[in-house]
Amino acid sequence: MAMLPDTRQAEALLAIIDTGSFEQAAALLHVSASAVSQRVSAMEVALGTPLVIRSRPCRPTSAGQRLVQYLRRSKLLEDEFLSAMQEEDARPLSVSLAVNNDTLGTWLLPALAPFLIKENILLDLSLDDQDHTYTLMERGQALAAISTEAQPMRGCVAQPLGVMRYRMLASPAFAARWFPGGLSRKAALTAPMMVFDRKDLLQANFMQRECGLLPGSHPCHYIPANESFLRCIDLSLGYGMVAEQQVGDRLASGALLDLAPGKFSDVALHWHTWRVQSPRLERLSAAILEAGRRSLLPS
Repeated sequence: MAMLPDTRQAEALLAIIDTGSFEQAAALLHVSASAVSQRVSAMEVALGTPLVIRSRPCRPTSAGQRLVQYLRRSKLLEDEFLSAMQEEDARPLSVSLAVNNDTLGTWLLPALAPFLIKENILLDLSLDDQDHTYTLMERGQALAAISTEAQPMRGCVAQPLGVMRYRMLASPAFAARWFPGGLSRKAALTAPMMVFDRKDLLQANFMQRECGLLPGSHPCHYIPANESFLRCIDLSLGYGMVAEQQVGDRLASGALLDLAPGKFSDVALHWHTWRVQSPRLERLSAAILEAGRRSLLPS
């Protein structure tokens, strides 16, 4: 009969998935890499299946994903129980979430900060494109996620948060140089575009829809930082899609121009979490859903 891992084995597996290697996991746990390897091997023998793909970075197998998901949820419940046994919840609770950069850079933290302080919750955030955060939860790297994926994993629920609306913006100087007659296919072939990273398809999808340009047919800057992305547009280095929550008064003041008035891209976000949650994670879910309803457009 398969046995669940003991505490040291569970710590070793989670450390490997979090850091991506046996060596870094060993440094995190203050043990030798050999000890980490022995603990994982013992688990694999006991369960009769491989748990870790020894790649760079290390990744969980399908069985490893299921075990990591269980261990994270189990650890959260244990931490919450120990916290409740102490006076006034003095023990902070760490919650691992997968979120997209624009959500983190705009509405999430201002809306959640009072709740996190009140509930004594520590955030352990993993960042990725909104189309890929679901995968981080699937791999067991996060207990909950904000994602564009509408379908929940088995044992989970997905609830609509709302819609982030993106507009194609540029500085007046950039627009005058590259698009004096407005956004056009011909001009877009040579005008430098701002793209967050190579997973970011928001700009490419917009240009294909509005100008008939295939991905890769226009020059791009890759700027994988939320504030720096908008700063580059302000500095006339390129044009790109910006969330309305991030624009502020730049459009009203004329600091930025909408290159395609009346045309935009809507990204519907969903909150993914396990169907059975700890009490504080339930309250966190309620707070995030309420923040989404206040900050985003209706789905």
